[in-house]
Amino acid sequence: MLTAVRGALAFLTRLPVGGGERAWNAFRRTPVAFVVAGYVVGVLAALPHTLPVPVPTVVTCYLATLYLVTGITHVDGLADLGDAAAVHGTAVDRREALEDPGVGVGGALAVGVALVALTLAGLGVAGAGPRAAIRLVLAAEVSAKTGMAGLAALGTPGHEGLGSAVVGEVGPASLLPVVAAALPVALAAPTGAAPALAVTLLTGPAVAVLVGRWATRAFGGVTGDTLGAANELGRIAALHAGVVTWTLW
Repeated sequence: MLTAVRGALAFLTRLPVGGGERAWNAFRRTPVAFVVAGYVVGVLAALPHTLPVPVPTVVTCYLATLYLVTGITHVDGLADLGDAAAVHGTAVDRREALEDPGVGVGGALAVGVALVALTLAGLGVAGAGPRAAIRLVLAAEVSAKTGMAGLAALGTPGHEGLGSAVVGEVGPASLLPVVAAALPVALAAPTGAAPALAVTLLTGPAVAVLVGRWATRAFGGVTGDTLGAANELGRIAALHAGVVTWTLW
């Protein structure tokens, strides 16, 4: 398990954890490692919410910390899917846009809107207060990684690549440990916070299902870009859903 987690952190973050072929292969066979990595990223990304500084500064530090820890690989996946979504043509045309190393208008728009949405979500989270913010950031990260684990276990592999090599290696039964690992982020919360954290936790997998279905229809399967886009969009949607639920309930 520790080897799989090291592989997950090497794949999903820029943390200096080593890795190597053994860790990579263990990660491919262990979807729950996605969730464990989500806890690590979530804790680190939540640290700026402990700072006694104005909310805009907290949000700026949150964004900086998040991308220092995770890098921009997943954002690149979102950009590639944005380019593919902008293509009016066949699945082959979309795959060509997906594999094009350049960034087109669709990709630029997708990343731009995502960054604005994440910033606004960050402002809402920070406005809920430090304790709530830490819980929401952690839950959103675990939620996004749970969605990725679901795609890896249930998706159909797309074109060959580093990310698609994760998809289809295990079956649905591997999701039981994933669910067990993700639940504490909501169940261990105080009673008043439980509804918001539960909604946050469920949103990432829901977004991943939608992204995975679209990718399968659009170009035949789940790729590394699909996983990356599901992570970015899942995090954003989870944060917004959590803030809305926290505010209303």
